[in-house]
Amino acid sequence: MLAFLLAMLPLTLHSQTNYNPIIPDMIADPSIVKFGNTYYCYATTDGYGRGLATSGPPVVWKSKDFVNWSFNGILFPSMKNQLYWAPSKVVKANGKFYLYPTLNANIYAAISKSPEGPFRLANGADTLDGPGAPKPMVYMKGPRNSKGIDAEIFTDDNGQSYMFWAQRGASKLNKDMITLDTVVNIMDTKRRGYSEGPIFFKRKGIYYYLYTMDGNENYKYAYVFSKVSPVGPFDYPEKDIISSTSRSANIYGPGHGCVFNEPGTDKYYFVYLEFGIGGTNRQVWADELHFNEDGTIEPVILTSAGVGALSKNKAKPNLALGKKATASSAAPDYKVRPIKDPLMYRVENYDPANALDACNGTRWLAAPGDSTATFTLDLGAVTKIKQTDLYFNRPTAGHAYRMEYSTDGSSWFRCGGHADLRVQSPHTDKPGVKARYLKVSILKGSPGIWEMKVY
Repeated sequence: MLAFLLAMLPLTLHSQTNYNPIIPDMIADPSIVKFGNTYYCYATTDGYGRGLATSGPPVVWKSKDFVNWSFNGILFPSMKNQLYWAPSKVVKANGKFYLYPTLNANIYAAISKSPEGPFRLANGADTLDGPGAPKPMVYMKGPRNSKGIDAEIFTDDNGQSYMFWAQRGASKLNKDMITLDTVVNIMDTKRRGYSEGPIFFKRKGIYYYLYTMDGNENYKYAYVFSKVSPVGPFDYPEKDIISSTSRSANIYGPGHGCVFNEPGTDKYYFVYLEFGIGGTNRQVWADELHFNEDGTIEPVILTSAGVGALSKNKAKPNLALGKKATASSAAPDYKVRPIKDPLMYRVENYDPANALDACNGTRWLAAPGDSTATFTLDLGAVTKIKQTDLYFNRPTAGHAYRMEYSTDGSSWFRCGGHADLRVQSPHTDKPGVKARYLKVSILKGSPGIWEMKVY
C-alpha cells in the first residue's frame, strides 16, 4: 500500500501513473487468469478484522484492461458464511470450470459453468459437514507433513494437471479434476522451513516452482526450476530470492500470489499481496517478471507504478480527479505497529481527498460513531454529469446509499443510489444532470470510499 503509506510525503501527491495496488479493496492471495478478453482475480477477502477467521465472502474481481476492476455478487453462494481463503486460479477442463479454494482450513474442489460462478462443491453438496458432504482433496494436516491450504493448479502441454499446496506438497490431478493421484511428492527446495503460497508455471520448456518464506513484513519468494518434469529433479539458482521487502520503496512483505502470463506473449507478471497495515489488511500489487538468457529469474523490482493497462482501454476523463472533497467526519490517522520489522514505519490517513486521487491504496473513512456518514464532491463549476462510479470500503459486505446533486450547495435533489443492500463494486449511477456538487449519504455498509469517479 505504498500509495498511502509513505511516511515522508503528503498522501495526495501520487500521480495517476501509480497503478499499485491494482484493486480498490483489501484482498490477498491473488490468482489471476484470462478467459477470452477478461482478466479474473480470485483471492482471499481481507479487511474484516484481525485474522483469517474474520475473512470476507468469496467474490471474483474482473477487468477488461487490468486497470479497471469490478465484481457483482458472490462467487460461491453456499460458502459465503464459511472460511474461504486462497483460492487457486480457475481452470477449464471437461467443458467446465474448476476452482480449488481453502474452505474451513482444507482444500476442496468446486465446479461452475462459468469462470464468474456461481460455483458449487464438486459433488453438488451445499455444506462441508453432515450427510452428503464431500471429503477434502487435501486435509489441513496433509500427507508427508504438507499442509492442506493454498492450492495452485498447473496443466502441462500434454494435458496432465497437477496440484501444489503448502509445505511443498504436490500430486497429479486425475482426469476428473476433483481427485488426486495417490502418489504425493514433496518438492525439493534449496531453502527449508515453513512455506506456503506455491506458484508454478512453465516457460520455454522450463518448469518453475516458487515458494514463500517467512511472513508478514518479511514475506518473500524463492524458487527452483527443472528442465525435466513438474516434480523435478530441480536446479537451484544461486540468486533464488526473487521478491523481498524493499524499504527504500516502502513496500513490505511481497507474499502469496501468482505469476500471470499475457496469453500469446512472452510477457510475465508477478502478482502478489503486500503486507499493508498489518494482519489481514492486505492489498494486491503487480510488477513485471523478467528472465535472464539462461532461464533464471531476475529479482523483481517492486514499484508503486505497477504495470498499467495490459489490453487497450478507452479511458474516459475522470471529472472528479483532484477536485475538492469534504465529509461529515474522518477517522483518525492509523499508525501501523510492526510485527517483525522494527524499522517499518507507516501511517495511514483517511482524508476525504483520498477518494479523488485515482489511487486504489488510499481511502476516505468516516470517524467511528458517525451514523450519518456523508461525502461531498465539489467539481468547482456546474458540469454535465453522465455517470458516477463509487468504490466503497469493504464492498463485499454490501452498501446502500443516497446520491444528491446541487448547483449552489444549498438546494439538493436526488439523482442516484439505492435503499437495498447490494454486494458489488463499483456502484454505478447515471444521473444525467448538470451540477457542481454531489453528495453521497451512506445508509448501510462500511462508511468509507476508496474512489469516486465522475464522467
